[in-house]
Amino acid sequence: MNTTAENFLRLVKIMDELREQCPWDKKQTIHTLRPMTLEEVYELCEAIINEDWNNIKEELGDVLLHILFYSRIAKEENKFDINDVIEAISKKLITRHPHIYGDVKVENEDDVKRNWEKIKLKEGVKKSILSGMPNTLPAVVKATRIQEKVKQVGFEWSNISDVWKKVEEEINELKVAIKNKQKQDIEEEFGDVLFSLINYARFLKIDAESALEKTNQKFIKRFQSIEEVVKQRGKLLTEMNLEEMDEIWNEVKNKKHNH
Repeated sequence: MNTTAENFLRLVKIMDELREQCPWDKKQTIHTLRPMTLEEVYELCEAIINEDWNNIKEELGDVLLHILFYSRIAKEENKFDINDVIEAISKKLITRHPHIYGDVKVENEDDVKRNWEKIKLKEGVKKSILSGMPNTLPAVVKATRIQEKVKQVGFEWSNISDVWKKVEEEINELKVAIKNKQKQDIEEEFGDVLFSLINYARFLKIDAESALEKTNQKFIKRFQSIEEVVKQRGKLLTEMNLEEMDEIWNEVKNKKHNH
């Protein structure tokens, strides 16, 4: 059985051969790869949500291949190579874990996160604790990351009851905006409600993005069950009203709960 180092070098060699010999691989750039990389990461995320370990293994391989692909292109451009990537992340991890590689003492994971952010600011990597987040990051994920980051400098509610009060406050402000029929205010207040709910999810130790995705998948399955029931009854959804569909929805929901 090959060692990890041998397997890694074999994969690097395969990537080099593909780049030099395959017509498709020859044509790729960092820009043509980017959308495919996003797709691979989303496929990995889906496998993780489903706890599908075989797929997780496969998708991790695809992501690793993309890392090697970008590194190979960078080498051709005389920017860096895969060794530089590995050295940089190794150095970063050692520097930012002084509780492992230095004499800093920590009590828990929150101490680790606070140290991480302090070190980044000290290194001059970031001018703000909130800088560096991609604009393209999904909004729910971005909101969670923002809240996690400001927590590291003490900008955090002290107890969960205050967090829920903030949710209620934002909901009331949304109701006022709706009553006043001010579209811009409604959008702003709706965003505030979502942001405060995501914050509440953090205090409940729930990942808001994962929770929403699970609800999406649950809705898809239930609606597809409705479609199946309607089909079995020889009808079309377009011929039914909301009350009829809602009745079937509840049948499907109760059936799931009883199993």
